[in-house]
Amino acid sequence: MISYVIRRLLLAVPILFGVTVINYFIIQLAPGSPADLYITPDATPESQELLRQQMGLDKPIIVQYWKWLTQLLHGNLGVSYGSGQAVSTLIGQRVGPTLTLMVTALVVAYLVAIPLGIVAARHKNKPTDYGIVGASFLGISVPHFFLGLALIYVFAVVLKWVPPGGLRTIGRGGGFVDQVRHLILPVIVLSAGIAGNMIRYVRASMVDAMGQDYIRTARAKGLGAWTVVSKHGLRNALIPIITIIGMDVAALVSGAVVTEQVFQWPGLGQLAINAISQRDYAVLMGVNLLAAVAIVVVNICTDVAYGLVDPRISYS
Repeated sequence: MISYVIRRLLLAVPILFGVTVINYFIIQLAPGSPADLYITPDATPESQELLRQQMGLDKPIIVQYWKWLTQLLHGNLGVSYGSGQAVSTLIGQRVGPTLTLMVTALVVAYLVAIPLGIVAARHKNKPTDYGIVGASFLGISVPHFFLGLALIYVFAVVLKWVPPGGLRTIGRGGGFVDQVRHLILPVIVLSAGIAGNMIRYVRASMVDAMGQDYIRTARAKGLGAWTVVSKHGLRNALIPIITIIGMDVAALVSGAVVTEQVFQWPGLGQLAINAISQRDYAVLMGVNLLAAVAIVVVNICTDVAYGLVDPRISYS
């Protein structure tokens, strides 16, 4: 197992290198440059060129990328063109809120989806099954921005039950209860799609597992329904479920960008949107690299979890 993890980590190095190359050149293809934000209408061509030279934007793209990569290998993600702060500092300030939002959304989604998927499988082709599957398709189909705006209007503007956005209420100290109230709406938005997708896979996996011979044998032995489902059915249905969990993290990375912007959540998603509007290449590269590392790590953890769940899987 350890040798397998080491091989996967070594394989991740060229993958991450390729991600940085693609990201950097795609970002450079976008119209405009960071210097455009600081060039006044009356600036002369000479002053514009001098500004680009000071920002290092006058050199070829390959040279700019090599400079950025060299800084990265020395543990430096560069400096933000917009704020002048180190990119690592900006990302460090935003990681906490994003992790809080994403982990909470994942936990809520799975606490809802796994039991509902099991219930749907046990009541296959019955009204309960149709209702759960229908609700799951609704959760998948509604866009994050639309659901977020609808929830803000109903529960924050009309009913005034929860705050419309932000991390904490200004002037109230931002205690635990206050932060939980701010979490409710963005967590619902993020977990709706994840739960809807997971319900379908849990149901399909459980339906397949419950039709196997070992399940009929367990029932013939007189085991209780819950024992048959939890001990024999669910464990053998975990492999495809674990796969979806790994894919959900990648989906959360993109979903959090929209959700954080809708709810003004001060996380990495909002930082990325601000960097795009300011053409802040260094910040965008830092956020993209962090997202790529997170996805690679989660994929490795998913592969390791296969062996822990199913002893038949060998990594020798």
